[in-house]
Amino acid sequence: MEGNHVVKPVNVAIIYYSSTGTIYTLAQAVAEGATKAGAAVRLRKVAETAPPKAVDARPEWVRHLQETAGVTEAGHDDLEWADAVLFGTPTRFGNPASQLRAFIDTTGPLWFQGKLADKVYSAFTASNTAHGGQESTLLALANTFYHWGGIIVPPGYTDPVQFQSGNPYGTSHVAGDGPPGEVILEAARHQARRVVDITARFKAGRTA
Repeated sequence: MEGNHVVKPVNVAIIYYSSTGTIYTLAQAVAEGATKAGAAVRLRKVAETAPPKAVDARPEWVRHLQETAGVTEAGHDDLEWADAVLFGTPTRFGNPASQLRAFIDTTGPLWFQGKLADKVYSAFTASNTAHGGQESTLLALANTFYHWGGIIVPPGYTDPVQFQSGNPYGTSHVAGDGPPGEVILEAARHQARRVVDITARFKAGRTA
């Protein structure tokens, strides 16, 4: 309650692309952090656009698609519903994956109507090797957020875990080292909590 105004829970959409499961694991940790912070959460994958021949060449890719068949695909309604959106993507040559870009590139009508402005945005990523383009991928996503008129909320060094995980731009993992460990998962949870906290303050201020 803010004065005579009731502030509704923060709506958080987590929209991700994952080929073999690393980003999906991070997305689940982000969802956990946001949920525990009191947000209403939608976890959404973007459509797989890679040709079947490319997918079939990697058993782990095929397996992940099968294991996440039940995850709802992202739609424009998820962006409209959300007060905050966290995007997850693997690094592809220092840029977001084309599958996520393909979804983002369909959002022109929402942008034109101003429906993407004044929302909070944040992002997380993974690369196969250290220094594999993680920061440039997150910065590339931020270019879109600028165009949308979004409010970018990075994790920064706002929790002790950030001094262990090391990336103030957004949670990132080196997939070549194996699955995300507890430090990275906690960094993802912290990023989500921070996004929810900042969004809640902003939402309360606008309501007041």
